[in-house]
Amino acid sequence: MEILRIEHLSKIYGTGESAVKALDGVSFSVQKGEFVAIIGPSGSGKSTLLHMLGGVDRPTGGKVFVEDTDMYDTDETQLAIFRRRQIGLIYQFYNLIPVLTVEENITLPLLLDKQKVDKQLLDNLVKTLNLQHRLRHLPNQLSGGQQQRVSIGRAVIGSPAIMLADEPTGNLDSKNSKEIIDLLKMLNKTFQQTLIVITHDERIALQADRIISIEDGRIAKDEVIRP
Repeated sequence: MEILRIEHLSKIYGTGESAVKALDGVSFSVQKGEFVAIIGPSGSGKSTLLHMLGGVDRPTGGKVFVEDTDMYDTDETQLAIFRRRQIGLIYQFYNLIPVLTVEENITLPLLLDKQKVDKQLLDNLVKTLNLQHRLRHLPNQLSGGQQQRVSIGRAVIGSPAIMLADEPTGNLDSKNSKEIIDLLKMLNKTFQQTLIVITHDERIALQADRIISIEDGRIAKDEVIRP
């Protein structure tokens, strides 16, 4: 089942002679439960693409459909609600709220959406993340790997349609990097969580079901690694 569809997506920064075309007519679709890696050199447009998919920045042209809903056919308030409910974002530098505990950071999207926290779901999630003994800790009391696990918990607590990860291991050592990728793969396979990872690390990309290569704002290659 198709969960994401991108049609002729473009993004231009600036105007006139100084205009820069970061994305140039990008089109592809993603099936529910698929693990897709998006790779490309610095300046290729892959981070811009992630911002478009995550509802962080509006495209200049084209459409982004999530479960057949046109994400950008909305005002800013509707877009913020849609992004909070349907998109789980994981960043390289975690982006945790420093004054909130681990539990508060994980449940923040539900609280912002005025949803009741399912205690059993939360308990199961923190056990999966191996954070059950860290719930009262603040982010600065955690290792980098633990902070990234909190970030993953925050991204999946609301059961989003799509989880987007922007260089999720870029700030971690090799041991923690492997643990984070193994955790993301487990969420993808066990819970059929659709996962899109932006990465420059070929070792991570090769673990995906499919690799999309971006060059100069366009798709250079779209290759299925494992059906």
